[in-house]
Amino acid sequence: MTTIQTSSPEGLATDAAATAAPATVAAAPAAQALLTPSEVAALFRVDPKTVTRWAKAGKLTSIRTLGGHRRYRSAEVMALLEQVAPAEASLPSPRASEDDATA
Repeated sequence: MTTIQTSSPEGLATDAAATAAPATVAAAPAAQALLTPSEVAALFRVDPKTVTRWAKAGKLTSIRTLGGHRRYRSAEVMALLEQVAPAEASLPSPRASEDDATA
């Protein structure tokens, strides 16, 4: 978009684009931060392909960029991470085998 600066009668510079009709698309708030598949995969300690499979299965909602790349809402990812974390906490901790103790 090209912006044109004009002078107001008071001698103040104004931005013509700012005085035009309001935009129909609002800017995304900071709470709507988007994450790449690699970033989501790092949080869950899985492969990025797994994150893509989760999106295809409906476990996560993905947004496509203009280039066709997937992005994920951070709030939704964090909510899923909170659901998974309590489940992992209830798993028994791995025991050391006798071979580990003698090595």
